[in-house]
Amino acid sequence: MTPPSASQDAPAAGAAALHIQPVPAFRDNYIWLLERGGRVAVVDPGEAVAVLQLLAAHQWRLDTILLTHHHNDHVGGVSDLVRAHPARVFGPANSPFDAIDVRLREGDTVAVLGTTFSVMTVPGHTLDHIAYWSAEQAAVFCGDTLFACGCGRLFEGSAAQMAASLGRLGGLPGDTRVYCAHEYTLSNLRFALAVEPGNTDLQQRREDCVELRERGLPTVPSTIALERATNPFLRCEVPAVQAAARNHRPDALGTPADPVGVFGVLRGWKDRY
Repeated sequence: MTPPSASQDAPAAGAAALHIQPVPAFRDNYIWLLERGGRVAVVDPGEAVAVLQLLAAHQWRLDTILLTHHHNDHVGGVSDLVRAHPARVFGPANSPFDAIDVRLREGDTVAVLGTTFSVMTVPGHTLDHIAYWSAEQAAVFCGDTLFACGCGRLFEGSAAQMAASLGRLGGLPGDTRVYCAHEYTLSNLRFALAVEPGNTDLQQRREDCVELRERGLPTVPSTIALERATNPFLRCEVPAVQAAARNHRPDALGTPADPVGVFGVLRGWKDRY
């Protein structure tokens, strides 16, 4: 159940491997850096310093910046990066962040270092949130929508919007690697085990992730298959998860339980956990 290494990305036919690595930022953010042949793209650069240091150390060239949403811990480094490198900035069509060169909508595609990414609109955490999915790389960059064993808070969207967005991400192929933007996994695991203490996959995941953090390693990326097996926010139709939600808020759910209602109970529970 150990999450796969972030560097084990298969090359496209006839091309150098696309290497993906996390760049830690702030207290628990990850900026994702993609590199192929000395060219670089970054996802959600909340700050610039660590990225600029890596670019200088390896003499890499920054071509592309991908943004998932407008929160400052995801966009705060953009201006410094584009001052140093002539990178194009891609982001959501309806974002209030004004330094976006190419505004993206559902169904658009972006060519990044020879890899095609499809744009998915995934509102809930914010109304402008998008994700970038590559079938050929089996990878999705999902910002603050889907976390390892968790999901983002509802700052702008509704429970129904977030539940639908998570359902879309959870419907991706099981081997898709999930590149989320925060190291929240151990906290999320504690909550998930409160919801579903008898889930043996979840118990094993906790052991694996504790070991990774003790070694100073990230717990991400995970995979969609692992999230389906252990993430309570992707398991709102599972009887044990529904029972836990009903026990927590017996007044909030009818019979049978509506999965969106279950999601809303879980999200409110996690907010106060």
